[in-house]
Amino acid sequence: MIETRQPAGSDRAPRVLMTTDAVGGVFGYSVDLCRAICKAGGQVLLVSMGPRPSRAQREQLAALRGVELIVTDYKLEWMDDAFPDVLRAGAFLEELAASYCPQVVHLNGYAHGAFSFSSPTLVVAHSCVLSWWRAVHGVDAPPKYAEYRTQVTRGLRAADVVVAPSRTMLRALHAHYTRELRAVIIPNAVPDAPLMQRTRDGICCAGRLWDPAKNLGLVLSAAQRSRQRFRVAGALAGPEGTVASYDVPQNVALLGGLTRAEVARMMADSAVFVHPARYEPFGLAVLEAAQAGCALVLADIPSMRELWDDAASFVPVDDADALHHALERLFAEPAALRAMALSARRRAMAYGYDAFSARYLALYAALCRKKSVAEHMFVEGWMRSARAQA
Repeated sequence: MIETRQPAGSDRAPRVLMTTDAVGGVFGYSVDLCRAICKAGGQVLLVSMGPRPSRAQREQLAALRGVELIVTDYKLEWMDDAFPDVLRAGAFLEELAASYCPQVVHLNGYAHGAFSFSSPTLVVAHSCVLSWWRAVHGVDAPPKYAEYRTQVTRGLRAADVVVAPSRTMLRALHAHYTRELRAVIIPNAVPDAPLMQRTRDGICCAGRLWDPAKNLGLVLSAAQRSRQRFRVAGALAGPEGTVASYDVPQNVALLGGLTRAEVARMMADSAVFVHPARYEPFGLAVLEAAQAGCALVLADIPSMRELWDDAASFVPVDDADALHHALERLFAEPAALRAMALSARRRAMAYGYDAFSARYLALYAALCRKKSVAEHMFVEGWMRSARAQA
């Protein structure tokens, strides 16, 4: 049972009701943001929906004083037949907010932005079905997603502010839903980590193997002609029973779902990180790999160009030959590989955790004080300066 409390008085110590899910990178993002809130003296009531967090995910929160986790089984809004559950989850969140009295309601989903909260609401656009469908299938999503479009549009319009991690994701919201939103851009970040001096060899990648947007089958195709060792981290089975099936060459190790620490070790042991995604609004795994010292070979899609231009090699989506040749060139020129890895790490430092944390805390404070978001963020100027520093 959540005790009824009065909102905290300090702008630097926010009291936040936050939603999350355990399917992709949202949970890690939520943990990192909770860490920043707690460091500032704040508190978070974190509500998980969809598949239950794993033991390893729960352990990420264990060291954070000031975070309470509530686990529910409500379907996520992008799942089949989800909206009866979305309505029930919204009512549950309203009850929690009434008793917890947060300063800010931070929603890592869309539809609940349209529910009634006495506190200001912030919606974060991590990804969406309609832009995912367009990127993966090359056509608009089918009519069965009409209700999803309606509910997402309502949530976006009702939110006090919408945060996108890239200009590419913000453009997708405008194209598929509405321009009637108050939006800022805050690139994602991960806590700074020292570069581990280890012997590096081979290639790694990470992502949901069951998700065609991650396009990891392209890596397996390229691996068939390579003498390099490949390590692939990611779950084969999706939350609704989708299972990936691949022909796996002998030089490829499918490692399954790994903990965050295990992924970090895999990246530290690898020379190159490959990410051939057809769709990627930001790509935390790319950022983690760059920070770990990997050279990057990425799909040539708008978000990856926006975030990593001049700091990575780019290959066309679905071109296994181009991917193979890009990897061969890097390993044939060790000096070029080291230079590319250094460029990627420098760019990763531009997306710093301290700046990420400060901007969210400033945004919370602006919402609590009912002041203009634009007065505090200067987002576009900050993005330009971050790119210049890289």
